[in-house]
Amino acid sequence: MITVVGIGADGLSGLGEQARDVIANAEVLVGGQRHLDMVPGDAVMKLSWPSPFKPGVERIVREHGARRLVVLASGDPLLRGVATLLVGLFGTDGVRILPGVSSVALARARLGWSSESTEVVRLTSDHAHEVARVLVPEQRILVLSAYASTPPAVAEVLTSRGYGSSRMRVLENLGGPDEQLIDGVARDWSHPPGAPLNIVAVECEPDPGTVPRPIVPGLPDDAFEHDGQLTKRDLRASCLARLMPLPGHYLWDVGAGSGSIAIEWMRVHPANQAVAVEADPERAARIGRNANYLGVPELFVVHGRAPRSLAELVPPDAVFIGGGVSTPGVVETCLRALRRGGRLVAHGVTLEAEAVLTDAYTKHGGELIRHAIERAAPLGGYTSWQPARTLTQWSITKENR
Repeated sequence: MITVVGIGADGLSGLGEQARDVIANAEVLVGGQRHLDMVPGDAVMKLSWPSPFKPGVERIVREHGARRLVVLASGDPLLRGVATLLVGLFGTDGVRILPGVSSVALARARLGWSSESTEVVRLTSDHAHEVARVLVPEQRILVLSAYASTPPAVAEVLTSRGYGSSRMRVLENLGGPDEQLIDGVARDWSHPPGAPLNIVAVECEPDPGTVPRPIVPGLPDDAFEHDGQLTKRDLRASCLARLMPLPGHYLWDVGAGSGSIAIEWMRVHPANQAVAVEADPERAARIGRNANYLGVPELFVVHGRAPRSLAELVPPDAVFIGGGVSTPGVVETCLRALRRGGRLVAHGVTLEAEAVLTDAYTKHGGELIRHAIERAAPLGGYTSWQPARTLTQWSITKENR
């Protein structure tokens, strides 16, 4: 049995009697160095967090699971913390959790923010791109910092995305004797890095002229850096409606171009994952820049050509084929890899691609439609309809095969 104990900034003195007894009787303690240093004496074995994290934790449990193993964590270990990982690995029967008050709850109490009005973003690196995913006017955001350098990184993200007017408050060492609050505005943030244990509270205020990004799929085309290889807004919305980006699901974006489908998929929910497969090296690099700018830096980009580059990927819950439809084997490879209940959407604008999609529809069923979109545009002194290329869209759910 693994016991996870949540500790606040007030250390062991803030724990209840049960939690203190568990720590006192532990044979192996695992945690960050700050928490391990709180426990006096050398009679107990102390192990710092391993790297890489997940396989390292599994190894520690294999080696020491038969002993009284106690994991020390911050606040509520189930708030995007280590207890979530441990329960996923070893089940509820193998993990006992003694939570403390989470830093998020303490921060909301200091600010008077309700839970339902607050978005929480947890950073795991020295950049703060993830914050961009949740930037909308009047949004309240609590950013769980990774380092002392996180506040200026958050300020840079806000300013570069048109939210430099936002108020920022850094809450350091919450619940501890040296707790303090630092207040300012993102664009004028000049405070030096302070305590590494901090939360950044943001009240989003767009700068004049900033156009908010929608929280549903269908970002404006100019939200993406691209060279013309972009699934346009209306077609993107149609595609994502059929892909159904459910929380925690995993997408292949094959022939990704600018990465717009994968990026919008990941913006729907923080647990969503995606891989963008792109053969052109410049476009592959561009996908990474777009992912950072729009708040989903965890998008995995594969520089390679399908279907060969798909062989080592984890089977997906959904697949979008935006480029390479007419390449032999691409559609069938994606269909085979798709999990049961998975969704596949493929687009084609050439006669060759349309022939492949028509054949797939004949063999497997699903839905085959054509999009013919026209936009009003100037024609001399008048206005006329300007048609875009007609696009064929085939979609299928694997259970329907």
